[in-house]
Formats: sequence, structure tokens, C-alpha cells
Amino acid sequence: MKLVKFGSSEEQVSEMCLGTMMFGRRCDEKESDRILSFALDNGVNFVDTAAMYGEGKTEKILGRIMKNRRKEIFLTTKVHKGVDSKSILTSIDESLKRLQTDYVDMYLIHWPREGMNPEKIMETLNNVIESGKTRFIGCSNYPAWLVAHSNCIAKLRGWKTFINHQVCYNLIERGIEVEVLPQAVAENVAITTYRPMAIGLLTGKYKPEQPIPDDSRGHSDWRISTWLERYKVGILQFFQFAKDRDLTPAQLAISWVRESRGVTCPIIGVSSLNQLKEGIKAFDFNLSDQEYKEVTDMFDTGVKEESGGDYKNLRRNLSLLK
Repeated sequence: MKLVKFGSSEEQVSEMCLGTMMFGRRCDEKESDRILSFALDNGVNFVDTAAMYGEGKTEKILGRIMKNRRKEIFLTTKVHKGVDSKSILTSIDESLKRLQTDYVDMYLIHWPREGMNPEKIMETLNNVIESGKTRFIGCSNYPAWLVAHSNCIAKLRGWKTFINHQVCYNLIERGIEVEVLPQAVAENVAITTYRPMAIGLLTGKYKPEQPIPDDSRGHSDWRISTWLERYKVGILQFFQFAKDRDLTPAQLAISWVRESRGVTCPIIGVSSLNQLKEGIKAFDFNLSDQEYKEVTDMFDTGVKEESGGDYKNLRRNLSLLK
């Protein structure tokens, strides 16, 4: 497993980040332990969790199964409840207790909120670092301007800045190509991406013009049926492209994300050891520039906008700065 530099820090993390959202939900503690052990044994040292996963159950399971391996792991968790100072401070203490550790390596604001106070947030997060409860801070699901605004405040006050931005990215959901990725590249913010397989749409589990499997989320999540119909031609081309290269659709989906410029680490969440064994193989396959373009062009999912001149391209350009 390749190690990559993590944003503006000197940390080296595995190119794959193990997502744990399914721990305690769709896989029990024994299977979670097998998943974590296999990941660590195969060079994955980056693990992502959150207090809201299973209302704390995921953190509790992770705390028990990683207890003797904590030093091997670059561990990320996220603020629960709100984004006020009290929530930030109580959330980290509650997470550390559940995780059975004295610190996390990365502490993220999970979602921005209306009426939030960026200056107070950055001051409080800086206090969390100074207390030794986290080594680094980051954010998740922020618009690009809010990342830059928050970091500007922190720099002016002499506080620590966000070094990581966690966002959704896959062949269907490509909104971060506008502003978010260019801002991250320009300011050396690590981008970690969740949902690389588009809620299962790019795994081969769902097929255009075929019934939705009975035991799947496709019956409760409107996006599955809507996207299957809207992108059916591209999905079928995608499946064939993967088959021609002896890849599973999931492996191709992950490979596309990891080859996307500006992305530091895809987050791969699994609910079984077999899923992990298949998913990790994606990190041994490299798309050529032509193959990357060919896969991208299968889906007409780039953000649409009308603009004069070249402005819309400038908002996506990752090479404006040296």
C-alpha cells in the first residue's frame, strides 16, 4: 500500500483510508476486528470514524478492537451534535472515552451549520490541539470559500488551520470539481473522499432495467432507481470497461477516484472482510490518462453552468498556480 503525504503536514498516511461507518451496523464486532486486522496487515494505517455512526456504537467497537494497535493507526473522528464551543469540547471527550484513547490524529467538523461562528470554531479547535486531544484539525462538507475563510482567520490569530477536507466524490457526484479541488490543491489541503461507489450504484449490485435486489437500500433510497435510469447507458459502458480489464466495477470506481487530481485518499467503507479484500486490489491498478478520460466521459455528470468567456473552466482549473 502506497503512503502519501497528508496535506501541509509531514504525516505519511496510506493511500486508502478505511471507513468504519458499517461497524456495529451491518457487520458485528468480530467481523469488524477481522476487517481492521486485514487492513493493518496490508499497509492501511488510516482509519476514519465519527461519533454519529451508530450513535457512538461504532467508536465503541473501534476502541475495543484497536486497543493494542492504536500506535499503528492515523485515526480520524468528527464533532458530534453542533459546532458551538461546548459541542466541540464535549464531543472530543466523549469520543476519546468511547475510542479508549488519549488522543485522535485528526478531528473534523462534520457539517457546517447556519449561523455558525468560524472564528469561535477555529479558536476552540486550536484549544483541542493545545490540550493534546488531537494532533490535527479538518472539516467535512464545507464549501471551498468557507475552508479558505476559516483558515484565514486561524492564520491571522496564530491558530492551527484545517489540513484536511473530507467530501463526497464519485463518477456521479462531482460537485467538488468546482472550486473545492482547486482550492485544496492551491492551499495544500488534503482531500479525503467518501462514497466512491456512489451508494452502491457502481458496484454491479444494481443493473439498469433489472429489478432492485430485495435486500438492498435501493428500495428505500430514491437515488438508486433515479440514477440507474438517468445514467443507464454510462453504467453499462462502465461495467463492460471493468470486465475488459479483469476488474470488478467497484475496483474501477475506486481507481477512478484515486486517479483524480487533488484527491489524497479515497475512504473505503466495507461491511465484510471479503469486500475489503476486493476493494484493496483497486490500489494496485492504475488508469492511464486516456482510460481516465474515457471513464469520465461515460457519465454526463459534470456540474452544468452558463457563463461568459472561460469562467466556468477557471473554477475547475487545478493548474492556475505554480
